[in-house]
Amino acid sequence: MSDKDSGGFIAKVIGPKRRWRAYQARVRALPANYRSAVEAIERYLMYFGAVDADSAASLFEDVADLFERAAADGTPIRDIVGDDPVEFVEALIANYKKGGYVERERERLVSAIERAEGQDDGSEGVPS
Repeated sequence: MSDKDSGGFIAKVIGPKRRWRAYQARVRALPANYRSAVEAIERYLMYFGAVDADSAASLFEDVADLFERAAADGTPIRDIVGDDPVEFVEALIANYKKGGYVERERERLVSAIERAEGQDDGSEGVPS
């Protein structure tokens, strides 16, 4: 997927183009090393984020906020993401997952099993 194609896809995923463009402008304004880190996080989120459009927009904007503050304070990138960047991003995703399709499907599965369990009369596997 080219950068141009991914931009259109991302805009559809996270909401209105104006909001996406504002986010992109914020990221472009970051110092190069912080910008690279945010772009890496963004790339990971595109593949593994699994959050709904509103949550994704908020998540991306919050990542931009975090890195803008860190850049202004001179906070090292490792102090932001820790030793395991994947764990860092997964923790972010967990904070925004409610409402995402993965979470809805998990809830649907649990609910279906609970309903099925309630219908269980205990006779399964017992000879009549």
